[in-house]
Amino acid sequence: MSQPKILAFAGSIRKGSLNQLLSKVAAEICRQNGAEVTELELAQYPLPLFDQDLESSEGLPENAKKLKQIFVEHSALLIACPEYNSSITPLLKNTIDWISRPAVPDEVSLSAYRGKSAAVIAASPGGFGGLRGLRHVREILSNIGVLVAPNQFALSQAHSAFDDSGNLTNEKQLEILQSCMKQFVNIASNQDS
Repeated sequence: MSQPKILAFAGSIRKGSLNQLLSKVAAEICRQNGAEVTELELAQYPLPLFDQDLESSEGLPENAKKLKQIFVEHSALLIACPEYNSSITPLLKNTIDWISRPAVPDEVSLSAYRGKSAAVIAASPGGFGGLRGLRHVREILSNIGVLVAPNQFALSQAHSAFDDSGNLTNEKQLEILQSCMKQFVNIASNQDS
């Protein structure tokens, strides 16, 4: 087993995002379980909507190239996935799509994804905690060569789940998240070796 290098981010750039808060808590748990974690904010890498004509005429946008390189440098992905209309957010889908594109003609297909592991988590003010959207994210990642950890975490009533310091206040929820992240780090460690 080796120390996995995990890239943690949320599929939201909204100020005060509950998924960004959850991502930070989960990232810290991964560190406590022996992983090296880089936290990323997608707001720092704005991208146009994916457009193959734009790609053909101008190539991969600079921020897509930068993000893709960051993905390549990590062995695993920890993604906090907001749910929009029972599915994936446009921001997250657009990011996944741009990073899936080759930066150079002879690049191996899906090089930023294949052979990686991922954990998917979600937070929502609603009763399902973003669970319905996780199914779509899981399917997309699996189809592009990512091994998604079997356990996932959906935090319901997330608007009241964190204290002022960004900590989860419900012990049972925290224990479930810790168990999920421990499983994820173990999978990433074994896959990375």
